[in-house]
Amino acid sequence: MRNNAAPFAALAVLVLLWQFLCAVKIVPPYMLPSPAKVCAAFINDFPLLMTHLRFTLFEAALGLALAIIAAFALALFMDINACVKRALNPLLLLTQTLPVIAIAPLLVLWLGYGCAPKVSLVFITCFFPVTVSLVSGFAHTDGEAACLLRSMGASRAQIYRFLKIPQALPSFFAGLRISASYAVSGAVIAEWLGGDGGLGVYMIRVRKSYAFDKMFASIFLTVIVSLVLLKMTAFLECYALPWRGRREVKRKR
Repeated sequence: MRNNAAPFAALAVLVLLWQFLCAVKIVPPYMLPSPAKVCAAFINDFPLLMTHLRFTLFEAALGLALAIIAAFALALFMDINACVKRALNPLLLLTQTLPVIAIAPLLVLWLGYGCAPKVSLVFITCFFPVTVSLVSGFAHTDGEAACLLRSMGASRAQIYRFLKIPQALPSFFAGLRISASYAVSGAVIAEWLGGDGGLGVYMIRVRKSYAFDKMFASIFLTVIVSLVLLKMTAFLECYALPWRGRREVKRKR
């Protein structure tokens, strides 16, 4: 409780300061709605927000899942072939330096206004962290343990199954935490360019009507969903790596 008290206290002070600034009208209401108005907008538009959230969650989950599958396959291929690894490393860095907001219009132009450009943008956003983390995890595998397995007649598939993949899991989850935090925001950014539904579409509509209390409500919902995904990733890491986190999870419960 002592560890959690400090961040909750800081958050409470921030909200109270925000409410005070709005109450004394230091900041105009049309620029910064009060927390009370944001909460009221969230409650009033909750069914509509949940409807749009389903679109965003589907796009984020599908893009993240495809990114994990593709990242695992590419990292495995790069670890097997050192020449491919040297050739693809600069290209992976290039994909990370490309601005997401500049790629989104091109994806809409190529793929239309449906679900495909949103999923593609989430895929591009999440692919790099997972791939780099897995490549690094495979590269730092215990070499002596690999030689021992080979001396005992283990095949390459067995070495990956019993040694390299388990030892690369901590690096994989480090990249997955980054990708999970990017997934929802990437889907929202892609939805800004148009579509039938999603939190990004909702934000554009309320912004055009100058309903900034609803705008803040959708922003906070995006933050909450991202935090939930990060927490789910942390729990998954604890259960996938029991020697690191299972005791801590049980103690917190």
